Amino acid sequence: MTGFIISGTFKAGSNWKRFTKTVSSQNEKNAIEKVYSLIGSENKLKRNFIEITSTAETRA
Repeated sequence: MTGFIISGTFKAGSNWKRFTKTVSSQNEKNAIEKVYSLIGSENKLKRNFIEITSTAETRA
């Protein structure tokens, strides 16, 4: 599996907070879906309150 570093922002109250997540996935699309799921469940947010700004592939 390949690792991906996903960065972006999410709505926290009236402010936007930055995040960076590293996830393992077979492709970039699945990695982005996984980050939406993780951020959404950790912060009780819907996808429209999460913005992905960059993705980078890492090889382990």
